Amino acid sequence: MEKTVTIDGKEIKFKSTGATPIRFKSQFGKDYFTEIMKLGVLDKLNKIQDDDFSAEDLEGLDFEVFYNIAWTLAKTANKEIPEPLEWLDSFDEFPILDVIPELMEMIQKTIQSKKK
Repeated sequence: MEKTVTIDGKEIKFKSTGATPIRFKSQFGKDYFTEIMKLGVLDKLNKIQDDDFSAEDLEGLDFEVFYNIAWTLAKTANKEIPEPLEWLDSFDEFPILDVIPELMEMIQKTIQSKKK
């Protein structure tokens, strides 16, 4: 799955593949699925996507995980992007609360089962 999102006036491509969780672990040394699940992230992501969240909903969220996921999805789409901190420094603004809803479908598809 691919998506282009405008961040700080730049068109950034994001892509999720079967290698996304492995790329995440290779870069950050943490399991992609564990990081998402331990945050109870899906319920919170849904609230953020619906703009129906409060400060309490954001408590306990480790936003570093979201930045790391965003970088991993961008790196999957474009092998030329630099290391995470350098990439994030290339933006004057990186409104993570606006970016998360844009990437939510990609995040959810990596953990959903096709079985019914």
